[in-house]
Amino acid sequence: MRPYILAETNWKTVKDENYQLVVLPWGATEAHNYHLPYSTDNIEAAEIAAGAACIAWEKGAKVTVLPGIPFGVNTGQFDVTLDINLNPSTQFAILNDIIETLNRQGIYKLVILNSHGGNDFRQMLRELGLKYPKMFLSEVNWYKVKETKDIFEDLGEHAGEVETSLMLYLKPEWVLPLPEAGDGAAKKYRFIAMGEGWGWAERRWTSVTKDTGIGNPAKATVEKGERFFKLLTEKIGEFFFELATTQREDFYK
Repeated sequence: MRPYILAETNWKTVKDENYQLVVLPWGATEAHNYHLPYSTDNIEAAEIAAGAACIAWEKGAKVTVLPGIPFGVNTGQFDVTLDINLNPSTQFAILNDIIETLNRQGIYKLVILNSHGGNDFRQMLRELGLKYPKMFLSEVNWYKVKETKDIFEDLGEHAGEVETSLMLYLKPEWVLPLPEAGDGAAKKYRFIAMGEGWGWAERRWTSVTKDTGIGNPAKATVEKGERFFKLLTEKIGEFFFELATTQREDFYK
């Protein structure tokens, strides 16, 4: 039993624990090229959250990881079979209920460990933070950690070298041989506004990529996945520890 994983913990333990921080893994159920499972984002979210929480816990922080939410915003993939969509309004309702519970129970720090690019919780957390002013609400997107360029040759975006390496390390039995993967070639908007980042519109996924991937997984390895997982969990684990053990009045310097 890992004491920082709520699903593995019991009431005998929980009733006497003074939790400082709750972590909510949030992923998606969607196609990841031909070779990765639909649960890729959920596996990444759960494993990274657990690894980071372990580090924080062993340093003395009272952290608990909730069971993850397995569905995300997939409005752009509506025509990809069994890509399951949760609208942002549904996500807001789920978050509101979870945060209301934590607020009532006096656990005032929540981090969403997000593993899906289609999820964007920032505006929801702004609104919910206003509704529950005692709560500190945060979002961590592991895929935005900048050190990826020190490990990988092709950063890609979805089911490429980065995610494939992680999955080869975390769940190799669920990854098809790399020769069976597509090359992750993807089209981009022709508009300068989108290319320079000051314009945005959702992409229709099947108009952009034939294999549902964006980024070539060909150079993925177990070793790269292990190295990146260790980097992620150490970096995020340190954040969990700092957040859990820092008083609200000391958040700014």
